[in-house]
Amino acid sequence: MTKSYLSIQGVSKRFGLFAALEHVSIDIAKNEFVCLLGPSGCGKTTLLRMIAGLEQPTTGSMIVAGREITSLPPAKRNIAMMFQSYALFPNLTAAENIGFGLQEKKLSKQEIAAKVEEALDMVDLYPIANKYPAQLSGGQQQRIALARAISLSPDVLLLDEPLSALDAKVRQKLRREIRRLHEKFGMTTVMVTHDQDEALTMADKIVVMNHGEVVQVGTPEAIYNKPATPFVADFIGAINFIESRRIEIGQSEVQNLLAIRPEHVRIMPHESECGIPATIQESEFRGAFYRIYLEWQEENGQTTEQLTLDLPASQVSKLGIHRGQRVWLELPMEHLLRLEQDQAASAKEQG
Repeated sequence: MTKSYLSIQGVSKRFGLFAALEHVSIDIAKNEFVCLLGPSGCGKTTLLRMIAGLEQPTTGSMIVAGREITSLPPAKRNIAMMFQSYALFPNLTAAENIGFGLQEKKLSKQEIAAKVEEALDMVDLYPIANKYPAQLSGGQQQRIALARAISLSPDVLLLDEPLSALDAKVRQKLRREIRRLHEKFGMTTVMVTHDQDEALTMADKIVVMNHGEVVQVGTPEAIYNKPATPFVADFIGAINFIESRRIEIGQSEVQNLLAIRPEHVRIMPHESECGIPATIQESEFRGAFYRIYLEWQEENGQTTEQLTLDLPASQVSKLGIHRGQRVWLELPMEHLLRLEQDQAASAKEQG
């Protein structure tokens, strides 16, 4: 069992009658990269601010490296936080922004200068050391803010949606940059995001949150392939919920809800009695693949089910896929997820 480095134990936070967090418990190992993932208002940023010491929990405790930090002020925690807005001082140069936090550590001018130079080299921005934030691009500002946080050698690095203000290409590049720096310096990192792609590509472990509670904790692979609830299945990636049809599995007919990812639905090469007849309604070109929307009807012709299917672009061309085409689908049993019917209704309301 991996030893916990950052332990959040039964933490709750109330603002009057409103419960922002309810009995949250998470164990994070040393050097682990953890993403807090969930929709807006689920409590993930509140939790991050409590770890930083910017908010106090109503109940519960937080421990870092065996030391309780619950009631310690931010300056006593040795935890660095990078804010969504980057919070750079507009009247200080890039180098001065990085050096500002180091002055609090009472280092000599020579030590600060050496650490600033190392930090600028670390994010490959030494040439812009003397520029002010207004003269920098969004990506450069983000990297300066990141360098400032890392230069403090924190026990825990906190990132509050650090990539949300950047365009798609810069965001993808900086995902890899943050992950590279995390591994290089062996940091324990907790990042808040509502972007599933960020969580899946960057995290060692994902904590899915909703309505102030932890819904599921696991590796990106486990969260995606084995979601614990319909909410998780619906929030992480695309999913087909199959409610109205009874599907025979083995010797029994399954009455509860089933779900399957679009990439796991298969089009059969020929008409088949064991296939599910469906009609293509529309398709979207997404580069390497097409997302295809289909409709199938029960034999009585009254109940309609909507399905989504992802197909490689080469296969779409080969099959001559077009709107209105009649096809037969296969739902491989090894990819079917069994879920509770009442949970599905809740998931769809939230989704």
